[in-house]
Amino acid sequence: MEPRMNLFANPVASAFIKRLQAAHKPVADSGLPEATQELVKIRASQINGCAMCLDMHTKDAAAAGETQQRLNLVASWREAAVFTEAERAALDLAEQGTRIADAGGVTDEAFQNAAKHYDEAQLAALVAVIAEINAWNRLNVLTGQVGGDYQPGQFG
Repeated sequence: MEPRMNLFANPVASAFIKRLQAAHKPVADSGLPEATQELVKIRASQINGCAMCLDMHTKDAAAAGETQQRLNLVASWREAAVFTEAERAALDLAEQGTRIADAGGVTDEAFQNAAKHYDEAQLAALVAVIAEINAWNRLNVLTGQVGGDYQPGQFG
């Protein structure tokens, strides 16, 4: 399987990617737990069918110490006992934020539940990381990027 476009060779795509990468800095500095960020990225990528992002974020999470059990259960987080209440709130918000068109938006309940577990900076970071991963998913799916060859930390 070959990608439809080489994102790094295309000057417009490459410039866009650099800006997306730079947009992550406030999230990284927010205090939102890295494990939560990765779980959210994995769940949104599962929903959006982004093989490249799933490859990247499952490997990065594992390299950072995430257990295989938790990685295996992200898709069924509601029925799994391995996630904290805060992680469940983040996963619910990520799911609703990813499926906006399907569900008609994000419920006040989901947002308020997340706000119970995260301070204002972390909540803003959670919203940002959900928007960010959805942008990456769409970029990669639209251009046919493939998963399987990613090495943890490959993109810095």
